[in-house]
Amino acid sequence: MKTLLILRHAKSSSKEPELSDHDRPLNRRGQHDAPRMGQLLSQMSLLPDLILCSTAARARATAESIIKISGFPGDIRYSPDFYLAAPSTWIDAIHQIEDEHDRIMIVGHNPGLETMVQQLTGHDEPFPTAALAQVELPIGSWQELGWKTSGELVNIWRPKEL
Repeated sequence: MKTLLILRHAKSSSKEPELSDHDRPLNRRGQHDAPRMGQLLSQMSLLPDLILCSTAARARATAESIIKISGFPGDIRYSPDFYLAAPSTWIDAIHQIEDEHDRIMIVGHNPGLETMVQQLTGHDEPFPTAALAQVELPIGSWQELGWKTSGELVNIWRPKEL
């Protein structure tokens, strides 16, 4: 059994139109919500063994805030491939994960992450900024993960509901 934590980046700012979409920082709400999700991970004993993260500024800031608040001791791997990635990009990257990691977290963007939750669990759930889904997967190796894998949506946390 493997656990996949899927986290959408926290709310970003659009106040600086000269910045590219990739470089947009977190806004005030995002700076508030990201640490709350880190606290949640710590309180629920759900810290991942490894984090895969988009290189977009808002995703990096979300992941770094979670790391700081939760005390995450593991490794984080950033890739530009995860910026606005389709679910298939995430699946390909997950196939490369070493099997000693039983719980991993991906940090990225919609619509890819919302689609991924739906495809892996059959649940069509709203996935606002800073939403976190816990998906249990009936696999022994990350290489087994595919679209026919029927995962269980254990929980989904949205900042406004905490």
